[in-house]
Amino acid sequence: MKIEEAQDKIKMFDEARGWKDNWNIKDLLLNITEEGGERWHLIKWVDEERQKKIVSENKAEVSDYVGDTLFLLLKIANQTGVDASKALQETLDEYEKRMPPEIMKKVGTANKYCGGYDNK
Repeated sequence: MKIEEAQDKIKMFDEARGWKDNWNIKDLLLNITEEGGERWHLIKWVDEERQKKIVSENKAEVSDYVGDTLFLLLKIANQTGVDASKALQETLDEYEKRMPPEIMKKVGTANKYCGGYDNK
């Protein structure tokens, strides 16, 4: 499904339930944080190799997190009048300028505090 289609489906979902004007971005953002926290419990305090194994063994939970988070983000986009597809494209364009592949392959991270590069 394309982003535009997903955003429209969520809009129709909300309208069908009388939630079109249910404008509570604070709670939606808190819900995103909650979803992240639930998934963090899968991998907290374990090394990277173990994280990969745990995620691989719990794909359904990871998929659920991705779906829930996308739903909430697209709901926020609808409530604020943001075209999510356009917003994503603009972010990707910005990241292309900030983090050129030839540099990123050498430094590995955009975190300047640990030797990375970010042309922000």
